[in-house]
Amino acid sequence: MNLEKIIKEKSGTIVDVRTQAEFMGGNVNESINIPLQELQQRLHEVKKLKTPLVLCCASGGRSAVATQFLLSQGIECLNGGSWLDVNYYKSQTL
Repeated sequence: MNLEKIIKEKSGTIVDVRTQAEFMGGNVNESINIPLQELQQRLHEVKKLKTPLVLCCASGGRSAVATQFLLSQGIECLNGGSWLDVNYYKSQTL
């Protein structure tokens, strides 16, 4: 899976795993906020999203943890790293 291609073609869903407060401070347009600490409880919601999921956070650490967890649950996803990087790739589609 090519991260840039997925983001540019909008062929998946961008999920930001930062806290709600962090998300409200700035986020990728059309991204969904599901904080890492809520991921397991909201798994039913995650499974309904269009895959592959592109996970992002502040620096890539929490999204890496989220990616490993979701892959272990059989959900197609990849670590997008920082939301700023994901936002940059998304801005290239305009």
